[in-house]
Amino acid sequence: MKRKLRSAVTLVASLSLLAAACGDDDDAASGDATDAPADPTDAPTDGTTAPADEGGGEDVTLTLLIDNTEVTVAQTDALTQAFTELHPNITFDIEQRPGGGDGDNIVKTRLSTESMSDVFFYNSGSLLQALNPEESILDLTGDPMLDNVVDAFFPSVTQNDKVFGVPFGTGMGGGIFYNKKIYEENGLSVPTTWEEFAANNDKLLAAGITPVGASYAAGSTWTSQLFVLADFYNVAQAEPTFAEDYTANKVKYATTPAAVRGFEHLQEGFDKGWWNEDYGSATYEDALQMLADGEIAHYPMLTFAVSAIAALNEEAAQDLGFFAQPGDDAATNGLTLWEPAGAYIAANTDHPEEAKQFLAFVASVPGTEAMTAGSPPAGPYLVEGATLPDDVLPAIKDLQAYVDAGKAGPALEFLSPVKGPNLEFITVEVGSGLKSAADAAASYDEDVEKQAQQLGLPGW
Repeated sequence: MKRKLRSAVTLVASLSLLAAACGDDDDAASGDATDAPADPTDAPTDGTTAPADEGGGEDVTLTLLIDNTEVTVAQTDALTQAFTELHPNITFDIEQRPGGGDGDNIVKTRLSTESMSDVFFYNSGSLLQALNPEESILDLTGDPMLDNVVDAFFPSVTQNDKVFGVPFGTGMGGGIFYNKKIYEENGLSVPTTWEEFAANNDKLLAAGITPVGASYAAGSTWTSQLFVLADFYNVAQAEPTFAEDYTANKVKYATTPAAVRGFEHLQEGFDKGWWNEDYGSATYEDALQMLADGEIAHYPMLTFAVSAIAALNEEAAQDLGFFAQPGDDAATNGLTLWEPAGAYIAANTDHPEEAKQFLAFVASVPGTEAMTAGSPPAGPYLVEGATLPDDVLPAIKDLQAYVDAGKAGPALEFLSPVKGPNLEFITVEVGSGLKSAADAAASYDEDVEKQAQQLGLPGW
């Protein structure tokens, strides 16, 4: 099969660095992303079987832009190989881009200059709204492939009642990985309040163990945001209307104690010396290796990382657990959830029908099985009929327990289109002792205001 892997890093050498929550940012888009799409009107495709090979088509090479994380690369390789086995006339030219603000700028620049790949994988939720999808991305509304998608996913890829993508990969939880062996050896229990978590870290410090991994190197600054973003379930428990009021500019981070708490957690981590000594130069990959090797006890992260850890050391992945970021009250402890990324087609593609065939495969049970073969799932698939394997890693079982207990809710970016581009830099400053939690919350409010105004939201 024809395949080329190229680095897209050089494309952003002259671009300004913007960032966004967990790797991407918002720009200038408008519209309601919360409405469910219209029901498809065409005949449905059975999601439990692969889309049929139409055969006899001319040879086509689809260009495909993906991020360069190990998990995405592995899933994409498995997907494209499986698809080409069904459609031998369609091959792929795959290009990798970095994560964080650099990768975000690549996607925006490619779309705005009409030089985007035929297909690209990118975040869903508020990040999609920043891409002006009605002009830059092919509208899939009414396509039978959408019959295979779980309804809960649609709001995250919908703008003005138009659907622009299908789920790529799995949903995932935001919280804290922990080394179960370290916990057992030090007599620790999984915390359900922040006070308990802090006490665990104090005990680990006293035992000469680095409590929490931090990875603030260039290209990994997005990892600094987890204590803020993964805390949203706790924010929503304390302030149930926060997402709605935040979108309407009725509340601010800096003036909402529950929302400031995530910034305060970062400040506490630095002040108490929880981080690894090389936190400023450590990369995301370094942190995963440290976690796998037992050099750190915790790592705040999204559960997609468990697949990368398993690739590093399968045995170590079996020793990792996962818990939701603790809040102030054990009675309301729960998990912040992220929707899967989306698979999208550029509006100006020269191969719309072949691209749709590929997306139909991505949103099918055989497609999810191919992704599972490529990399262990990091959460539930949002494709009808898709299931997780029996041997799913322990950390994912921990995630599923929150979902099964009804103690999980979506991250803020899936409830509001408002998100500032510079959060990852603000959180690095707090986590490095360069800015206080209060000042950081105020800075983020200013960052958000600029973005909301660009989005044209009422009240801003």
